[in-house]
Amino acid sequence: MNPEKNNHQSPVRVLFVCTGNICRSPTAEGLARQLAVSLGVAERFEFDSAGTHAYHVGEAPDLRARKAARARGYDLSALRARMVEPEDFEKFDLILAMDRSHLVYLQRICPPHLAHKLDLFLNQSRRFAGQDLDDPYYGGPEGFEVVLDQCEDALREMLVRRT
Repeated sequence: MNPEKNNHQSPVRVLFVCTGNICRSPTAEGLARQLAVSLGVAERFEFDSAGTHAYHVGEAPDLRARKAARARGYDLSALRARMVEPEDFEKFDLILAMDRSHLVYLQRICPPHLAHKLDLFLNQSRRFAGQDLDDPYYGGPEGFEVVLDQCEDALREMLVRRT
C-alpha cells in the first residue's frame, strides 16, 4: 500500500505559501481546487493559501495572475490573501513553500514535531523537483504563464499520487 495514498478517510489538507499571497500561492490554490474537481478527487482534498508577510491581507490575487489563470479556464477571483498562522501547522497535512526563502521562514516558525509537513511546492513534480517557483510579480506576463505551467504540472502529479 502506498503510504501517500488517502484511503477515503479525512481529506488531505494542503496549504500553499508565498510572500504576499497574491501571485504564486493563490494560483496554486485556485488551480488545485479546479484540477481536483476535474479529476474527480475534490472530496479527498482541502486547499488554502497564505503569505509569509502581511503586505496584501484581505486583497484578491494580483490582477495579472487572475487574467492569466482566467485565460486557461481557472477562476481566482474569490480568493483573498492572508498570513500564515500558528494553527496552520496543526491544521494542514502538507505545507508547500513556493520557494526556498518561504521554506526557511516556515522551518523557523514551525513547531519541530510538525516540520515533516513542510516541503517545496515543486517537489510535487518530477520535472521541476528541487526548483523554486519564481515570483512573477516584478516581471512581465510571461512569468505568470510559467507559474501556471509549473503549477499545473506539480498539482496534477500531486493529486494523482495522493489519491
